[in-house]
Amino acid sequence: MSGERHIRSYDYVNHPYERVREALQENAVAVFQSATKAAASRAKTVASELKVNIAGIDIGTDVAIEVTDIVTRPGDASSLPSTCLSLEWGAVNSPRLFPLMKAELSIYPLTSHETQLDFSGNYEPPLGLVGSMFNSVVGHRVADASVHRFIAEVAEYLRTTLK
Repeated sequence: MSGERHIRSYDYVNHPYERVREALQENAVAVFQSATKAAASRAKTVASELKVNIAGIDIGTDVAIEVTDIVTRPGDASSLPSTCLSLEWGAVNSPRLFPLMKAELSIYPLTSHETQLDFSGNYEPPLGLVGSMFNSVVGHRVADASVHRFIAEVAEYLRTTLK
């Protein structure tokens, strides 16, 4: 019943790929932190890196996000340019109670003025069999919703701050 779970989420930014790429290459972790803190501030809630509301209950935790690699691929006749950020994150407090996420955030142009953010990640539920059972009942929904919210907040932050 244990094993990795996959999550995929995407959003877009109404700015050229080059601007989005530069912002994320310069300091992706600062963008992620600013995006989630700005969203929490707008909602007048305690800022947390990952937060989701399930059945009227707020579930959230501060996470440490690490960019482990950035690979930029130039476009050619058969493909568009792209940049892939390899990410890892885990809970700052009580890390054994939350899953460790390993993911890739790919960015690529949709048009000359729109950029896709495409998140694909895997996590393993914590706490062995108990965590796996919790994940199968509700945990996967919490993880999925928190990743979707995270990508939406990053996209909104980039849409509103890039010039």
